[in-house]
Amino acid sequence: MKNKSLLASFAIAALLVAGCSNKILKSPVAFSKENVLETKVDSVLQLMTLEEKVGQLNQYNGFWDITGPTPKEGQAAKKYEDLKKGLVGSMLNVKGVKDVKALQKIAVEQTRLGIPLIFGFDVIHGYKTISPIPLAEAASWDLQAIKKSAAIAAEEAAAVGLNWTFAPMVDIARDARWGRVMEGAGEDPFLGSKIAVARVQGFQGEDLAATNTILACAKHFAGYAFAESGRDYNTVDISETVLQNTIFPPFKAAVEAGVRTFMNSFNELNGIPATGNAYLQREVLKRDWKFDGFVVSDWGSINEMIPHGYAKDSKQAAEIAINAGSDMDMESSAYVEHLVALVKEGKVKESVIDDAARRILKVKFELGLFDDPYKYCDENRELATVGKTEFQEGVLDMAKKSIVLLKNEKELLPLKKSGQKIALIGALANDKTSPLGSWRIAADDNTAISVLEGLQKYPGNQLTYTKGADVTEGRTQFVWETKINMTDKSGFAEAIAVAKQADVVVMVLGEHGLQSGEGRSRADIGLPGVQQELLEAVYKANPNVVLVLNNGRPLAIPWADENIPAIVEGWHLGTQSGNAIAQVLYGDYNPSGKLPMTFPRNVGQLPLYYNYKNTGRPVMNEPESVFWSHYIDEKNTPLYPFGHGLSYSKFDYSDLQLSSNSFAKNGKIEVSVNLKNYGKVAGKEVVQLYIRDLIGSVTRPVKELKGFEMIELQPNETKKVVFTIDEKTIEYFTANRKWEAEVGDFKVFIGGSSVTKLEGNFQYSN
Repeated sequence: MKNKSLLASFAIAALLVAGCSNKILKSPVAFSKENVLETKVDSVLQLMTLEEKVGQLNQYNGFWDITGPTPKEGQAAKKYEDLKKGLVGSMLNVKGVKDVKALQKIAVEQTRLGIPLIFGFDVIHGYKTISPIPLAEAASWDLQAIKKSAAIAAEEAAAVGLNWTFAPMVDIARDARWGRVMEGAGEDPFLGSKIAVARVQGFQGEDLAATNTILACAKHFAGYAFAESGRDYNTVDISETVLQNTIFPPFKAAVEAGVRTFMNSFNELNGIPATGNAYLQREVLKRDWKFDGFVVSDWGSINEMIPHGYAKDSKQAAEIAINAGSDMDMESSAYVEHLVALVKEGKVKESVIDDAARRILKVKFELGLFDDPYKYCDENRELATVGKTEFQEGVLDMAKKSIVLLKNEKELLPLKKSGQKIALIGALANDKTSPLGSWRIAADDNTAISVLEGLQKYPGNQLTYTKGADVTEGRTQFVWETKINMTDKSGFAEAIAVAKQADVVVMVLGEHGLQSGEGRSRADIGLPGVQQELLEAVYKANPNVVLVLNNGRPLAIPWADENIPAIVEGWHLGTQSGNAIAQVLYGDYNPSGKLPMTFPRNVGQLPLYYNYKNTGRPVMNEPESVFWSHYIDEKNTPLYPFGHGLSYSKFDYSDLQLSSNSFAKNGKIEVSVNLKNYGKVAGKEVVQLYIRDLIGSVTRPVKELKGFEMIELQPNETKKVVFTIDEKTIEYFTANRKWEAEVGDFKVFIGGSSVTKLEGNFQYSN
């Protein structure tokens, strides 16, 4: 087999043995792993023409059926010729060993230098075996489980020839109208940063060159989730304080965790599209944070600077993007068509092209692609890996940990395992596709375990199912032809009749899995269609209702909260969804999830988040005063606060103690609390630590999460939980435009959600 990538190896050997040794051999650290890697990259770069360097910056979507005839005309033919000329550095949306290997063979064996391709794919929460959507995983607050979930996705994806995922999305999101909240970790930068690290480590493992790991990609840099009105792709206009203290932390944590790629975002920031924003990409990411991987644009976002009104045409867009630090062009063709001319015209320095190409080549070396371009193309490994049993066990564990018990009056849950008549109502209860959620493009429809199937595994009760009402129709992954406001109530009568005969009614309502995700913003975040009317009609027939929500975002369900005795947040939990929900409903798994995002009472409250600013008029200052920060038709408080989640156990917090009431620079204090399980069953509780900086050079939130620990207790067991507070805990981006701890007074809170009862005080001094 002819492998022209060997030319790169020959060049490396020549450089190490010959002239460059004068410089290399004199340094005691010359042959460190990093220096050798840089030398390898430079040796390849020196062999490349300007056109070939630009080619490494070009990423194409899969453009023809690789098992079919070679494209002869049109855009596909042009892309095919570019591939053979070495003018493509990466491909996306090509999957399966057979197709990946065929394309890699063209790059390696038909181009002049034989530089291998990177194959990227949206492995967001699994490949074929689907874990819960990322927002649901965040509800577990279990960093090891989240890391394992990402590792499962990586191993399965790598087995089909992929080596790069466009995940994790680490955008902090405060507006549930935005459909992509399902793809992130919620509203809090502290929790979001921890989860970003866990997912990066899960995808990338300890060795990028291993065949069970893939590159991670931190996205979207930056501010994407702050789109006005929660409408996807919309304008973003935020302060530097929000950018630094809320949006940046998870991205910086991802860099520190070793993430090898970043993706910029569709939105503008400070009037400049992120793809062409040099402050974000060159100053913050590459200079200040010393990120040495590469940045890829989002799909077509380079050319989208034209309708933004920031570039007059594709050529100017390419000039702006590359100079701003966007290294790889995803599917705009702007770089491959214009960068060579821009260099020759003096509008782009060749050193800028070199820097981008060097970053991409370095990652290819780290993946081991120069050593073996086909290392990810083992058909036997593909057959043995995809869908294997331990993956199913792993995503089931993740799904159970992601479920949040929102309400449980009269101890309606857990269900008795025998002697009851159970009515199961809702189209989503018998849906085997919706639980897969959004962004699961490699998964096959009808492969999820439905709630109906999960409950059927408990034969001790009499189970009767009826649909009641549809949620949507016309479901596809990328085209949304659906009637959300469906009016068909023909199934109501049967649902009511079944409910009347039951001891307990389990209703599975919410959003279809494709009603959230990219491009799926909603102005009304209640139950879609006629589901609310169905819920009320069934409740009137039988008030013993357990409401199981399937959704990809927080929903506004004030009527349900007021009337329904038991509510379970079941999200879109992936392949093992029905089994996970059934095990929680029957008490074989004690729920321990906590909300990573606030649930509003009304969509008009959005954006809504726990770490808000106090304002100058935070409370009513005299009886029935109107002049304070409030609504005249709704409460300020959320329906369910950030961090909320119940259990079949009952937990009590008491005796908050501080080791000292003050600490100085380089010092620390400890704060502790006693946690007791006074329930009848063993359970887990996420103990949460919050602080408030009372006076700052920049106004501070009323409360900020600064620590959490999951504690498991047996009935009647008590444990002291201890947290450490130091300078790092209280630092923030101050009026001095730097991260620092300011002297002053602080409050500390500990509890089972962001609504806490126990608090203490301490001071910090220099």
